[in-house]
Amino acid sequence: MLSISNIKKSFGHHQVVNDVTFEVQKGEAFGLLGPNGAGKSTTISMICGLIPYDEGDIQVDGLSVQKKPMKIREKIGVVPQDIALYPTMSALDNLVFWGKMYGITGRRAKQRAFEVLEIVGLTDRAKDKIETFSGGMKRRINIGAALMHNPELLIMDEPTVGIDPQSRNHILETVKRLNEEGMTIIYTSHYMEEVEYLCKRIGIIDHGKLIAIGDKTELCNRLAGGHVLELIVDNPNVDLLVNLENIEGVENTNGKEDGTIEIMLSDKKNILPEIISLCGTHDISIQTIQIKEPNLESLFLQLTGRTLRD
Repeated sequence: MLSISNIKKSFGHHQVVNDVTFEVQKGEAFGLLGPNGAGKSTTISMICGLIPYDEGDIQVDGLSVQKKPMKIREKIGVVPQDIALYPTMSALDNLVFWGKMYGITGRRAKQRAFEVLEIVGLTDRAKDKIETFSGGMKRRINIGAALMHNPELLIMDEPTVGIDPQSRNHILETVKRLNEEGMTIIYTSHYMEEVEYLCKRIGIIDHGKLIAIGDKTELCNRLAGGHVLELIVDNPNVDLLVNLENIEGVENTNGKEDGTIEIMLSDKKNILPEIISLCGTHDISIQTIQIKEPNLESLFLQLTGRTLRD
């Protein structure tokens, strides 16, 4: 459904996408992860034909984005991170408007709008103005706008940012169902668990380069050492994290506000006594220690040196 070949894009002297190549199959749900400034949004903008690429090629269903941009826009639906709705218009009127932008007119536009309201679970709010909706409801209508023309490829950029858990779960279930019905999905999120739930394959992009791609098992098998040491301490500090990373065999550390410290190990040798001794030197009390199975969060931290939400 999507083929990206050796894409490059620079703004001035700053290269934001550097030789990125990957494919997304028809009917697949593909996750694209990367920290802020990694090149995700630029890549998505190039797929949509919003900005030109400098080198390489992007094809959607066999059509070149630069040669057949209008044909491609008929095939894709885009859910932007920002709400793209008119607040003083009703949910129904917003959907009809966006349907008309895709060439759906007359009775069919209204009929399709009600079909989409059913999909996003807001039929009972059809006549209400968007400005009266909660953040989660607005995001559901935002998704609905992208579904009006029944796209073959749905691109979603952070669709659950800043919403309540109930709306978030509803959106995830909706996306899961759309994919199971055959729609191809590209999904970016700052929530690793969302991508793990929805996507079979995942690409990780950082500093404009695709640094890893594969399914969850393949990616986690790349994690050096094969496991993560988790400490819960009573009073963590920055000096401890710095000194932990100086221990031979420690690849990365991630300290959280709740006192949890994740330590990525680059080999399997027993370095626990050295870690316990270092905590004692810093007068830090360890509450619990456990070895965790490698996960995408750990791999992401190892590959990029930061967590997804940094």
